[in-house]
Amino acid sequence: MLVKKSAEIRYSQVTPKDAYLNRRRFLATLPLAGAAFFIARAQGAAKLAAVKGPFNTDEKPTPFVDVASYNNYYEFGTGKDEPSKNAGKLKTSPWAIHVEGAVAKPKVFDLDEVMKMAPLEERIYRHRCVEAWSIVVPWIGFPLNVLIKAVEPTAKAKFVAFQSLYDPKYMLSERQAGIGLPYVEGLRMDEAMHPLALLCFGMYGQVLPNQDGAPVRLVVPWKYGFKSIKSIVKIKFVEKEPPTTWNLTNAREYGFYSNVNPTVDHPRWSQSSERRLGEFVKRKTLMFNGYGDQVASLYTGMDLRKNY
Repeated sequence: MLVKKSAEIRYSQVTPKDAYLNRRRFLATLPLAGAAFFIARAQGAAKLAAVKGPFNTDEKPTPFVDVASYNNYYEFGTGKDEPSKNAGKLKTSPWAIHVEGAVAKPKVFDLDEVMKMAPLEERIYRHRCVEAWSIVVPWIGFPLNVLIKAVEPTAKAKFVAFQSLYDPKYMLSERQAGIGLPYVEGLRMDEAMHPLALLCFGMYGQVLPNQDGAPVRLVVPWKYGFKSIKSIVKIKFVEKEPPTTWNLTNAREYGFYSNVNPTVDHPRWSQSSERRLGEFVKRKTLMFNGYGDQVASLYTGMDLRKNY
């Protein structure tokens, strides 16, 4: 029997956890010996090997079940419990990422190509959502700047724009979701190049569940969660500040930068405190979500109340 090392396994051969759990239920009807063999293969395929990354928090990770069942993913439902129920329709393989715009080497990447660009790292990051709840997640990926360097941005590349997959055949309509679709986001180039910005393929040692942004998402831990766009299909390098979904939807409440800032309240609630999923007692919100030592210099001289 041929046994592949994790580095040799293509993403298209990896089975997401929800898929292999469904398979396990089916295999319960098979003869015991055969079922045990196939279950072992399915479980092994769902794992992602990663080295320990930098910038890790020493806080206890939020239980996987909470992170996988309480989500913002409006294409699959506006209630926090709806994406985990509905996102199984998302087909994550094959997958392509179109990288274009002000770059010397535009390319359509197969996801397997992207995953081979750099060693995967596990990074335990705090993640703060604008609705004043937070999580601590062991994400798996590598710095976004690895991909950026590979396509060689030109001098005109001042911002990076991102776009999520949108398929109206199985996703909510704009009217149902209450936002414009496809979902779009953006970063200033220096933000995108910062080593904290993570191109993410997994969490908790396994591939991303669909509802958490499979098969590839962004994680920008010093910004509110909606900036960490899910299920990316396009990355474009542009000269002017790109449109972003929530800023288009309600510019009064959602700015382009959206840095975690306890001194700037959302118009409908305070941002000075947060509740960690699975906990009852609130805690104080940290400026830049606790990553100020790493990223505050990006905003020197900026009015962070005006540039929210």
